[in-house]
Amino acid sequence: MTTIEQLEQKLAEPSEALVRDMAQIDGDIMLLGVGGKMGPSLARLAMNALKKAGVQKTIWGVSRFSEKGLKEQLEQEGVRTIACDLLDDRQIEQLPDVKNIIYMAGNKFGTTGREYFTWAMNSYLPGRVAEKFRQSRIVVFSSGNIYPFTPVASGGATEAIPPAPVGEYGQSTLGRERVFEYFSHKYEIPMVIYRLNYAIDLRYGVLLEVAKAVKSGQPIDVTMGHANCIWQGDANEIALRSLNVCTSPPNVINITGPETMSMRWIAQEFGKRLGVEPVITGQEADTALLNNAAKSFQLFGYPRVSLLQMIDWIAAWVEQGGETLNKPTHFQEREGKF
Repeated sequence: MTTIEQLEQKLAEPSEALVRDMAQIDGDIMLLGVGGKMGPSLARLAMNALKKAGVQKTIWGVSRFSEKGLKEQLEQEGVRTIACDLLDDRQIEQLPDVKNIIYMAGNKFGTTGREYFTWAMNSYLPGRVAEKFRQSRIVVFSSGNIYPFTPVASGGATEAIPPAPVGEYGQSTLGRERVFEYFSHKYEIPMVIYRLNYAIDLRYGVLLEVAKAVKSGQPIDVTMGHANCIWQGDANEIALRSLNVCTSPPNVINITGPETMSMRWIAQEFGKRLGVEPVITGQEADTALLNNAAKSFQLFGYPRVSLLQMIDWIAAWVEQGGETLNKPTHFQEREGKF
């Protein structure tokens, strides 16, 4: 892949499993927060899966659409878009009633100093959305940040590990889950709590950040010495397929790749491909923020894109100076400040 167009085409390629699952979903699908990092490619993936399945459904995309041209682009690709400030109750009430909701709205970066806004987006808004769509099924995007750090040798936190978030972003994200959980019990709304830990594509993510640091000779602190990641196309597929496994009380599912990645090893792998000796500082801590996604693999199978494939693609992208997003993951953060 050498262009954004090729990347977007790759992200929007549906698997046969997704095509089958999309054919089984009854009703239209609305993506709330479609303007974020994952939303546009998820919408395109859904459209392509529907076309391949030969079924007629409407994919709705709801966002403030602050990115110039995105609304028009999605419309051209067949997505029905609605510009909406989800914090405005009147605008939420005007949204059409749709059977399937994928809830992607939230705030992480910029939390420090605007904690009030993060809590409003992550913990207040879910109640308004759940009231509006109490006749729907809902896939709720959440985060591995709700878990405590776990020993590296443990294999990561499973869904059975009690949440213990560090910092206000993680705390407000747990608030999002609890509010949706309350309304799932109250109205028997079928839900999946989709705990994602580091989706990536070529333009952003933990692997890109390491590759860029290696190429530029910047030191890489490996104190947070291990992490998980998953290709964004695989993560988007699982989000759509999760509509078929919603339950009340909510079905909680960790979403990430199968490997516990050593950040030191990742840096060395990029060094080999980029012809640069990585500059590594710090010493790996015994614990890290890690997800165990064995449950998702049982439900949906393993991701199609392997870790080494992601490394190869990203190394080539960085080598050619490919376009990137200025949206760092802060994967090194151990104090929960974003």
